Amino acid sequence: MDAKTFHARRRFAETPSGRIAYVEQGRGPAAVFLHGVPLNGFHWRHVIDAVGDLRRCIALDLMGLGYTEIRPDQNVSFTAQARMLAELCDALDLGPIDLVGNDSGGGIAQLFAATNCDTHDNWPPEAVKPIIEAARSGALTEAARLMLADPGFARSPAGLGVGYADPSAPTDEAIRVYLEPLVATPERIENSRRYWLSFDCAQTVAIEPALRRLRVPTLVVWGLADVFFDVRWARWLRDTIPGVTRLIEVSEAKLFFPEDRPEALIGPLRALWTNQ
Repeated sequence: MDAKTFHARRRFAETPSGRIAYVEQGRGPAAVFLHGVPLNGFHWRHVIDAVGDLRRCIALDLMGLGYTEIRPDQNVSFTAQARMLAELCDALDLGPIDLVGNDSGGGIAQLFAATNCDTHDNWPPEAVKPIIEAARSGALTEAARLMLADPGFARSPAGLGVGYADPSAPTDEAIRVYLEPLVATPERIENSRRYWLSFDCAQTVAIEPALRRLRVPTLVVWGLADVFFDVRWARWLRDTIPGVTRLIEVSEAKLFFPEDRPEALIGPLRALWTNQ
């Protein structure tokens, strides 16, 4: 899926939380994919290309990111995002779903039911706190504009490249898809800022008792080279969620590995869904 196809396939689901942007591909039972920050549903293009024969894949844009449209006063906390996900499932009449999350999308997935992601009280990690302060001051908006003007900077460790083992993975096209909507209007700039400022681990700490009762088949796949989330949190999820079927530790993979190491997720997903 290239950017042209991604934009052409975009649909909107009308929900109480807003007009939720999503793309859909494949057939079979529904699988919903939740991206991290500052990305959007385009992040999942390689994975859904490879599993669309097994699942009806729906890659949405979270509130405050991507192309989803919300009111200026719409809550964008993780708890509100999970509520929006339930509304989306109702709007699309999905019934039971498989849920795949990365980064902050993984934290939202846990709240919805329970991957490298925000877990329990490990977030925001120390490496993210300067980014949150940059969002608070407005400097993050200027950084996004700089990255759009200079894709090489965007791929550097000072930009999006910090989340990739292969910094060439976010192509010029992908960088535009990710960052252009975040700075397109004053309203979108403010929504993105509020997303960053909504990080509060109280939301995931509160659901620990529910996670300890979660027996649905759960797959945890973790990048060992990630600078944000240590592998001990993958093991915490394994030891906390009774439904965990496998913990897969991916060497030399970083936070956004579904984009530059998609095979690390595609194989385990296909095995999980085939065996189900």
